[in-house]
Amino acid sequence: MGIDLNMERLANIRTPFYYYDTNILRQTLDAINAEIKKHDNYFVHYAVKANANMKVLGIINEGGFGIDCVSGGEIEQVLKAGFPANKIVFAGVGKSDWEIELGLDKDIFCFNVESIPELEVINEIAAKKGKVATVCFRINPNVGAHTHANITTGLAENKFGIDMQDMEMVIRLAQGMKNVQFKGLHFHIGSQILEMDDFIALAHRINDLQDQLEAAGIKIEIVNVGGGLGIDYSNPQGNPIPNFKDYFAVYDKYLKLRPGQSVHFELGRAVVGQCGALITKVLYVKENAIKKFAIVDAGFTDLIRPALYDAHHKIVNITSNTTETDTYDVVGPICESSDVFDKDIPLAKTKRGDLIALLSAGAYGEIMASSYNCRRIPEGYTNEELQ
Repeated sequence: MGIDLNMERLANIRTPFYYYDTNILRQTLDAINAEIKKHDNYFVHYAVKANANMKVLGIINEGGFGIDCVSGGEIEQVLKAGFPANKIVFAGVGKSDWEIELGLDKDIFCFNVESIPELEVINEIAAKKGKVATVCFRINPNVGAHTHANITTGLAENKFGIDMQDMEMVIRLAQGMKNVQFKGLHFHIGSQILEMDDFIALAHRINDLQDQLEAAGIKIEIVNVGGGLGIDYSNPQGNPIPNFKDYFAVYDKYLKLRPGQSVHFELGRAVVGQCGALITKVLYVKENAIKKFAIVDAGFTDLIRPALYDAHHKIVNITSNTTETDTYDVVGPICESSDVFDKDIPLAKTKRGDLIALLSAGAYGEIMASSYNCRRIPEGYTNEELQ
């Protein structure tokens, strides 16, 4: 059973808004913990870029997870939510000086470094503060993920990471610096990955790189494999918990670790994707010669994934009790042709005032909302608040 869309709970809130089912979130966290507890050297850092809602973060913190941040603002948000600084990893291809200073001042767990210039700046700033920064190097493994081009990050053509051929040279450079301490390697090949073969390919690549480093006399403590595990957008109510068992089993089976090494994961969408829905109200049902449009009060300012990634969310009319259906384009009010949530989809017969839910919107939904057209940023509510 997926997200609970209780009409009495949702009917009197100003739309559009985000709704989070904390039962689904906790079930997801429990499923992750059940798998990683099989390994005393596996650690999960929640990728906060997926959703930084404070209520959601509080529950994830209760689950004992670490955090993966990609900005200083995210570091500030998760510290406010109660996460310990020594569980924060800080990634990102363009870290500003103030963000590096913040990470050093808070004594975060690790900087995931993506270039030689960044390494030099971290060393310089750390020296001024009398600190030693722990660093891992994000290596671009040139492993493709079978996903959308805009969320593939592990190819040589992408902006992320350090080329494999430069890996040993960069590590030697770091080892010669006084204010950084090299600890390991970081990888991330993309997002919304459903084929375990992609993760198997990454594990094989990491094994090859480890063999190369071992031959050069270089030992590492941390292997960070990133995240990327996808969710079921087609059948979220029937399949709300991602396939964590197979995901972690891939690394258990195929990743060849050395004694004393720890494996770190950075799951985001898989943690929060299915617990959230965007709730919107039908303003008008418009019909022309060839189409019926359900015009709703949410737009791509509230959920940009369909416009940005050609993403499809399961859309349901949660007001209508009829079994009669019709075919609609579900569109928003924004003056852009791309403000379309989906086309030619079956919905229960829909009328003005009905509530529509866009499911699987817990990740990259509320966090990516904007005020374009001077629109209000949607609020986020949990089922616990609305009882």
